[in-house]
Amino acid sequence: MRKNIIISFIWQHVLLLLSLYVMTLGVAVCVRSQLGSSVISTIPYVMASAGTIIDGVPSLTIGGYTIIMNAIFVAAQIMILRRKFEWVQLFQLVIGFFFGMLIDLNMAVTEWLESSDLWINALVQIAGCSILGIGIAMEVKCGSVTMPGEGITIAIHKITGWPFPKAKIRVDITLVAIAVVLCFVLLGSWQWQIVGVGTLFAMVYVGIVVRMVNRHLDWFDRLLSYKPGFRRYVYGLARLIKGGDNRQDRRS
Repeated sequence: MRKNIIISFIWQHVLLLLSLYVMTLGVAVCVRSQLGSSVISTIPYVMASAGTIIDGVPSLTIGGYTIIMNAIFVAAQIMILRRKFEWVQLFQLVIGFFFGMLIDLNMAVTEWLESSDLWINALVQIAGCSILGIGIAMEVKCGSVTMPGEGITIAIHKITGWPFPKAKIRVDITLVAIAVVLCFVLLGSWQWQIVGVGTLFAMVYVGIVVRMVNRHLDWFDRLLSYKPGFRRYVYGLARLIKGGDNRQDRRS
């Protein structure tokens, strides 16, 4: 029994890493659109840009600043919730670290997407937001601790009593507003490639994608319930997914 619990835990977090990779790929693609990054990367993008031209600002990557911001989110949750903070949520620091590292990996992978054509950038932005929405839907299904960005929203929701969607919107607006202020303070002007029309688009469109994708994630639920084993790992996994598809066809 203990062995099965450990295997299930490891498998769950392997799929969580896969979900984080998809999410960060979406984040990187949005950055490459040059029309405005996703909300979660606006502040790290500003700071990373400032670090290349201002001596007093650490020269870190977007992923590096994302790791710092996620740590700040966790610290803020502790201050807001105090004794109500569940210490297992410190695992958010680990998730936040991998999230930042994967952003840098995907920034390198997506470098070829940069273009000077507006219509191409628009398609890149739509693709990035779509990928990000798929990754978020998968991450939620994994059922592990929340992402730090979601964790701070939950903390505010618990303390204020605001409905979660309303708290989420207010947190997103606050992050974007801080990014705009930092643009003026550190970079001297509003940087539209960082906080632009693509950012506003992402605030609306990503949520729509998450809701749509959630209806079609039965295959991911089957992956989560799969019990990996050395001898049946590849064949058994393929048969499980294929068998699930066949059952779905019969129900249709």
